[in-house]
Formats: sequence, C-alpha cells, structure tokens
Amino acid sequence: MFCSYALKSQFLTSPLFRTNYLTSFLITMRYLIFALYAGVILAAVGLLPAPKYVEKVGNGHLKLSSACYLNSNVLDSIVLQGFDRMVSAIIDQKLTLNASPCVFNVYIEDADADLQMGVDESYEVKVKPQTSSIEISSKTRWGILHSFTTIQQLAAAGLFIQELHIKDKPLYPHRGLMIDSARNYLTVNSILEQIDIMALSKMNTLHWHLVDTQSWPIVLESHPEMALDAYSSQEVYTRADIQAIVSYGRQRAIRIIPEIDMPGHARAGWRRNDAELVICGDTDWEKQSTAVEPPPGQLNLILNKTYDVVKEVYDEVSSAFSDNLFHVGSDEVSVGCYNSSLSIRTWLESHSKRGFSGLIDHWLDEALPIFKNKKARRLIMWEDVLLSSVNASNLPKDVILQSWREHTNIQQLASRGYDVIISSSSFLYLDCGVGTFFTNDIRYVENVTNYNWNYNGRDSWCGPYKTWQRIYSMNITGSLTETEKSHILGYEAPLWSEQVDSNILTQKLWPRAAALAELSWSGNLNEKGQLRLEDFGQRLLAFREYLVSLGHHPTPVAPKYCLKNPGACTVAA
Repeated sequence: MFCSYALKSQFLTSPLFRTNYLTSFLITMRYLIFALYAGVILAAVGLLPAPKYVEKVGNGHLKLSSACYLNSNVLDSIVLQGFDRMVSAIIDQKLTLNASPCVFNVYIEDADADLQMGVDESYEVKVKPQTSSIEISSKTRWGILHSFTTIQQLAAAGLFIQELHIKDKPLYPHRGLMIDSARNYLTVNSILEQIDIMALSKMNTLHWHLVDTQSWPIVLESHPEMALDAYSSQEVYTRADIQAIVSYGRQRAIRIIPEIDMPGHARAGWRRNDAELVICGDTDWEKQSTAVEPPPGQLNLILNKTYDVVKEVYDEVSSAFSDNLFHVGSDEVSVGCYNSSLSIRTWLESHSKRGFSGLIDHWLDEALPIFKNKKARRLIMWEDVLLSSVNASNLPKDVILQSWREHTNIQQLASRGYDVIISSSSFLYLDCGVGTFFTNDIRYVENVTNYNWNYNGRDSWCGPYKTWQRIYSMNITGSLTETEKSHILGYEAPLWSEQVDSNILTQKLWPRAAALAELSWSGNLNEKGQLRLEDFGQRLLAFREYLVSLGHHPTPVAPKYCLKNPGACTVAA
C-alpha cells in the first residue's frame, strides 16, 4: 500500500540559494555535472561520497518544486522527517505553490530493519523527467535516507536534476567518527551539528567517548555523586540529553555508540563513589609512570565493590543507548599504576602466574558477564587488550577490536579471527599535529640546549597534522588476505579533545572527515584502479562550500580560486 505526503509550506522559509556563499559552488558543481568519463558522469555529478554506480540515461531534466510530493509504502516519522529535511534544504522560497508537480515514489522492502551494525544501506534512484517522477527503492528506510541525501546534493546546483540512474551501497558497515567529551566538554548542540554533517556525507557511526580521568560529565540516577567530577553543573549530560542525541542520530541513520573507558583511564566519577575504587589517583603521573597524561587513575580490579559499581554504571548507561554495540575502552592500562599499589602487588603474588596480564584476565572474567546484559550485545575494545604488555590471554572472538596503531596490528588481529575497526593514528587521529598541551613544554623554546624542534619532525606524539590527502590515500587493507579483509568492519577517525571544545569542533572535523566518508563508502580508486585524488579534491571544495551555505563553519582547505577554477590548483605528479 502506498501513501502520499505533500510538501509543507513551512519548509519554503529556508532558501538554499544564498548568493554570497553559493556562486562559486554552483560553478564547480555545474562543471562536474557536465563532464563525462567513460559513459559515467565524472565525479558522480559532484556527489560526496561518490556513488557506486551513476549513469546519465537521457538528456531530460526534472524540475523540483513546492508541488512535489512523497508517495511511499512506508510513511513513518523517520521517512517523513528525512523527506522534510531534504525539501527544506533544496526548495527555493520564491517558488510558487502552483508550480509543476513531481512525485517521489519510494519503496522500502523491509520496514522493520533496525538501525544496527550491518543493516542494509543500499538504495537505487531513477530520475524520470518523462513522468515527472523520481523512483527510489531500498531494502530499508536507512537506505532511503541516504537516497534523500544524494538528491539533496544533486539539487544543490539548481532545481533541475538530470535524467540519472544511481545504484549505491557502502563498502563498509562501520563509517565513523569519535568525539571525546571528557577532556573538554562538548555542548549538545555541537554534537547534533556533527550528526547533521555526518548524515550529509553518509557516515553512520558516532563513537562517543563519554568519560575519562579528567572529568565525568554524565548524570546517573544510580550514582548522582559521580557527576561531581564534571567541570561544572552546566557541563553535564542528563539522560534526556543522551536520549535526544540518540534519537537525533537515529532520525538521520547515525548510530551512537557509547564508551566508558575501563579499567584504565578511570578516576573522575569513580572516586566520588569510593576512593578505594581507584588505584594510583594520587601519584605523580610522570615521575612514577602511572599514566600517559594527567591525572592518573585506574580501577581497582581486586576490590569486589568495583564490579558492583561497574554493573550499576554500565546497566544505566547502556539502557540510554539503542545500539547493540558498547565500547568498554581497555586501552593504555599502566603497569606503573598497578605496581604503585601494595595491595595489587600482594594479590599478584598469590593469584597470577602471568604478572599484570593475569590482572587483566581477572578483570575480564568478572566484567564480561556484566557487559553481556542482552543477547545481541557486542563489545568493542581498543586493541591494547590483546596487543600490549598487559594483555588478555583469552578474549572472546565476538569482541570487536579498534586498532589505533600500525597496519601490522590490524593484520595480526584479523588473522586471529577478530573483527576490526581501523583507527590508525598515522592516518586518522584528527587531533594530532598542533603541539602538546603541557604548559611548560620547553621543547618549543628555541634556545634550549640540545634543542630538538618539532619532535624530530613530529609536532605531537602522533604528528604531523592529518591532511585530507593523507586520509584519502590510505590503503591499510591492501596487504591483507581476503579472509583477513572479511574481518575489517570499517574505519573511524578519532578526535581526542585535549585541545578541542565546542568552539572548534566543526573546524577540526570538517571537511577532512569527508575524505574518510568517501574512503569507507566507495573507496578512493576510479574504475581504472587509480587514486582519484584530484577528482575528490574538487568535490571536497564544493562539499565544504555547501556546508558553509547550510550555516556550518568547516575549515577552508584551499584558496577560493581553486573552487572557482576547477583543475587550476594541481601540481605535477
């Protein structure tokens, strides 16, 4: 059964065409639209990410107008709101209501498919000027949302859409960003803005690193005292805030995955419940090597109460999120921290033949049953749980491992049968390259003896700055076997927030993250197997200009001359 839905006049109040922003953007888009390559529209008519398949099937054009309407076999809030967002972004308020009608015929095969890892996101679009219609089909409503984004981008160059046939689907089920609200607080609105831009670039996962040793910004009903370690009473997330973010993401096909980092990176919040829950919290992090940055702190893994509180915290936090995945950290567990505790050392003497690694085994034995609180639950952990000096001896194969070091680790994990999310710090750590945050770091003072500028060419531990070219040209999976490749779930770019807050969150992420969006959706190679760097670069400039036209503030990546003169800003290979 198909139901119709007409456009609402209220959406005609937000014009897309702001001349001061879009003049050069339109020039670039039109250049891309009319360039042909091997029968397929070059640069996918300016779309980002580039679709899997695009063909110009005729010379006709379909005009969008305020008289266009939706005809769909599924008319739930997700589809309707997605359609409304598309309309509000592309309809010119000067159009008359008696303009020629057109119809969006939408068919969804599985209306019940939930937004979870691996859900089908494919879609097909046929623009048919002869019948004044756009035919859209998808297995799920989530694919339909992606199709609306595609049409929104097509219409950005004008209200006439070419006679096209598009078949599209992502390479990977996990295409994500990570934000960190513990080092510096991120406002709810700033997080929602990232979800909006992620949806425009067809990313689908926001990994939210909620807490760390520095602060605990989440308000829990079971343990309200833990939020005393928020930076202030205004810099917190209530359950209503969290659920609003989750709902906002779901309406845009963005999954929100929470992370409570344990057993390392644990001080703020936990200590407010009971000081004995935290080990080494009062040590000198640098002199005693108890942490990688201040302040130190790790969970006391031999205290029974620790697991009681972990369960209460985990149960409440996980219930606020709808995703089946939950990230439990497990990175950078410091031997120095646990070695500073007499009670830990005494326990190890009688309980562990594997030293501090035995302590991690004990943690997992006690914690894993807590974390598997629903049948569909899958855990994500940082790779350190297996590939560090303090490692687990027997980690279940259904745990997803997030790899942040080099490609050899990715291969090692995949070859052992673990599913992997790639977050290589050499390519994808978006916070890197702006120096350290230590207030007395003399390595930047010129006249110091044995002065070593820029950390031997690196301006932070993970420098240099990760450019969009660096991200886009990434080919970590090239050396993997087919079996190993089958364990790669996708990519995720972390943005740790030691030097990031809401004021610059968008600038730090965008438009660089769009390079990862395309890499993980359709790859970085053209049909000849060549890196399509120049092609993508021009589309990136147009995408950035489009974000500006929508009111966002992404960082410029080139002089505007390059946008207005496609192909002029290249260098000899």
